[in-house]
Amino acid sequence: MVRLREFDEDKALDAAMQLFWEKGYTTTSLSDLTDKMGIQRPSLYAAFGDKKGLFEAALRKYTKLHASELRTKLQNKPSVKEAIHTFFEDLVEKEYKENQSKGCFCINTMVELAPHDEKFEILTREHQMYLSVIFQEAIEAGINSGELKSSLNAKKLAQTLVVSLIGLTVLIKSCPERSFVDNSVATILTLIK
Repeated sequence: MVRLREFDEDKALDAAMQLFWEKGYTTTSLSDLTDKMGIQRPSLYAAFGDKKGLFEAALRKYTKLHASELRTKLQNKPSVKEAIHTFFEDLVEKEYKENQSKGCFCINTMVELAPHDEKFEILTREHQMYLSVIFQEAIEAGINSGELKSSLNAKKLAQTLVVSLIGLTVLIKSCPERSFVDNSVATILTLIK
C-alpha cells in the first residue's frame, strides 16, 4: 500500500525556498531545512530526492513565480514606458525598504552555483532568456502601438534590461548610496525614451 504524504508539499517547498533564498545552497543544512519545512529527513528524501533536488524544485518554483510577476507588472499599465519605469523603480524601492536585501533567488543561484554546476548554469540562463522574452514582448507592443520608436531593436533592448536588472539586484545587496542606484536606474530608463 502506498503511503500518503503527511505534509503539505507546496507549503514545505515554499519554506525551503525562503530558507535557500536567505542563506544560499551551501550554508543551508538539512537540519535547517527539515526544521523550517516541519518535516523529517525521510519525508524530504521521499518528496524531493535530496538537498540538491529540493533546491532545484525551489528554484523552478521561484523562477516561474518571478517570470509571472514580471509579465503581470509589464501588462498592468497602459503605457509600456510607464510599466518598465515602475518595474525598476519599485524594485529599488522594495530593496531599500527591507533591512537586508535578499536579492533575487535566481540571481543568487547564478552567482553561487552556476559557475560550478552545469544544471544550475542552464536553469539560471533559461530564466534570463525567459525574462528577456517578456521584456521583448512588452517593447514590441510599445513599438506596435507607436509609443516607442520603430527604430528600437526590441531583442537587444530587452537583453540590456535583463543585464541591468541582474546588475542592480547584485549591487543593491552591497547597500550602496541610494543616489548611486537611482542615477543608474534613471540612465537605464533613458534607453526606452
